Amino acid sequence: MNEDLDPGKVAASLLVGVGALLRRVRQVPTGGGLTMPERTALSHLERSGPTTSSALARDVQITAQAMGATLAALRSRGLVERSPDPDDGRRVVLTLSQAGRRELKDKRNARTELIAQALAGGAFTPAELEQLAAAGPLLDRLAQNI
Repeated sequence: MNEDLDPGKVAASLLVGVGALLRRVRQVPTGGGLTMPERTALSHLERSGPTTSSALARDVQITAQAMGATLAALRSRGLVERSPDPDDGRRVVLTLSQAGRRELKDKRNARTELIAQALAGGAFTPAELEQLAAAGPLLDRLAQNI
């Protein structure tokens, strides 16, 4: 086996590269004003669907109190909606509003544009751009297999 293809070394290299990319993209302001906890809550609601505040806090591994504050801010801006749980009227179910979906989409589009500008800036050869294009689906598949 080629030493460069050792799974442990590939894993370490991927973690360093993907981690650096994510940190950098998160550091560059893209507008919208969402905090990291707010973005995390909205993204989780988008992926997983309606849920309770306590379940959402558990899923994203923060305290119920911190999630409550985050959700209050999101509700005040119309990004999250509350409704009674159809199975248990004592509980409240949270859903992502249309405004919340737009906010997430706008944030993602801004980040996509940021990366596209970096790719188009001449720092990458056409062959490297092909490699990066091929890496996207592979990284997604890797994430699904963890």
